[in-house]
Amino acid sequence: MLDQNHCWEAVQTRDAKRDGSFFYGVLTTGVFCRPSCPSRQPLRRNVRFYVSSAEAEAAGLRACLRCHPLDVAKPDSVSLRIREMCRFIEERSDEPLKLADMAAQAQLSPSHFQRTFKAMIGLSPKQYLDSARLRRLKQGLKESGDVTEAVYGAGYGSASRVYEQADTRLGMTPNQYRQGGRKVTITYATSETALGLMMIGATDRGLCFLQFGDRKEGLLALLFKEYPLATVEPMEKPSHSDFQKWVADLNAYLAGTNPRLDLPLDIRATVFQIRVWNYLQGIPYGEVQSYSEVAAGIGNPKATRAVASACAANRVALVIPCHRVIRGTGELGGYKWGLARKRTLIDQERASQARLIEASERS
Repeated sequence: MLDQNHCWEAVQTRDAKRDGSFFYGVLTTGVFCRPSCPSRQPLRRNVRFYVSSAEAEAAGLRACLRCHPLDVAKPDSVSLRIREMCRFIEERSDEPLKLADMAAQAQLSPSHFQRTFKAMIGLSPKQYLDSARLRRLKQGLKESGDVTEAVYGAGYGSASRVYEQADTRLGMTPNQYRQGGRKVTITYATSETALGLMMIGATDRGLCFLQFGDRKEGLLALLFKEYPLATVEPMEKPSHSDFQKWVADLNAYLAGTNPRLDLPLDIRATVFQIRVWNYLQGIPYGEVQSYSEVAAGIGNPKATRAVASACAANRVALVIPCHRVIRGTGELGGYKWGLARKRTLIDQERASQARLIEASERS
């Protein structure tokens, strides 16, 4: 048990010697810190103490971007091991990883690993592996002139499996993706959501436009501006069953009951934008990263401004979660669809993640 008085004294004196022995969370900001954090000290009534970073994260708090408390997490922290497993899966997504193998690497039982990974990341280990493998395939298709080489290089056992998933995961066939796609017809429809009016534009392969606004006319003008060479027409009613499913998934996400939006995309972008957007889709549900952290994550730490530009160029809100990127100071930074929406999305994800973890622990 933590001694509350001793912990508070360590926070007041910014005692670096206590770093790693406990963490404190600030309920008003939604972050947790190490005792020596240089940030402005909070009021005592807004502070809670936690034995581990995992416990703080389970309470719905995110790591402070000033003191980086995860850097001092205990070596045997389950939270730290799960994060390490994300890197492990990313690096070995071309290998036939099994649940038992991944659990052994994390030094957890398969059931505990499966449950904890899903609670923290928002995906099962297999879903995370599939996502990492798909990103590797996309990169391979851009770099390789041979589809078969890219398919097997990404770790798929056969090309047929990729084509089976092409419409739902890749957004187009591998060969079309490699060629950059072709001019297509875009159909659109609007829907009222918890975040206001939403317009969705889609090809027969997937979403190419998802944005929020106040008026249908303004959103439609933006769609024409984004795709000036495409044929744009309203979606027929009743709408296609795929579109109905996409809208249902989006509304479930906005309601906090669907932490993972795995919807097909059909987007055109530069190689750098694709790298950034793929990385954003890997940021765990309920967490945020700074622009500089994203730049470092894609292997280009000096590209902070370019990362911000790629976020601003995003045409598909939510599915490409650019709302999870904030400034290094902890401020929200910019957001194409308004800071109020960004704040709502971040707060909602944190609260939903806390409920998921609590439900996982009860089970």
